[in-house]
Amino acid sequence: MVNKIEHIGIAVKNIDDANILFQKLLGVPPYKMETVETESVVTSFFQTGTNKIELLMATNPESPIAKFLKKKGEGIHHIAFDVEDIEAEVARLRKEGFILINEKPKPGADNKMVIFLHPKSTNGVLVELCQEIK
Repeated sequence: MVNKIEHIGIAVKNIDDANILFQKLLGVPPYKMETVETESVVTSFFQTGTNKIELLMATNPESPIAKFLKKKGEGIHHIAFDVEDIEAEVARLRKEGFILINEKPKPGADNKMVIFLHPKSTNGVLVELCQEIK
C-alpha cells in the first residue's frame, strides 16, 4: 500500500545551477547530494516540510537520465511513492498487470530500496516505489 508521495524527481543538465535555482525557489539548501553509480546519476535532495524534490543529473551520456534529457529536455522525470513493504507491492502490482522496468527492488538514492514502473502501464508517468532501508 502506498503511504505518501515520497518525492518528485526532476532531470537537470547541470546540478550546480539547478541547486542554486531550487535553493532560491524553496528557501532551503539541499540536505543531501550523492552519486548513484548503478544509475550513472548525481542526485540532490531538497525538503520543505514533508515534501521532497530530487534533482537528477546524468554522469554518463548513455544513462537513463541523459537519454531522457535528449528526448524531453529538463523537467519532471518521475514521481516516487513511499511504501511499507516494497516486495509485497511489487507482487501486488505485477498481479494487477503493471509493467516493471527492473525485475526486483535495488538500492537507490537517499537510503532507499527502489523499483520503477514503466510509463506504458501508468498513463505515461514514470513511477518509482521507495522503501527506507533499515
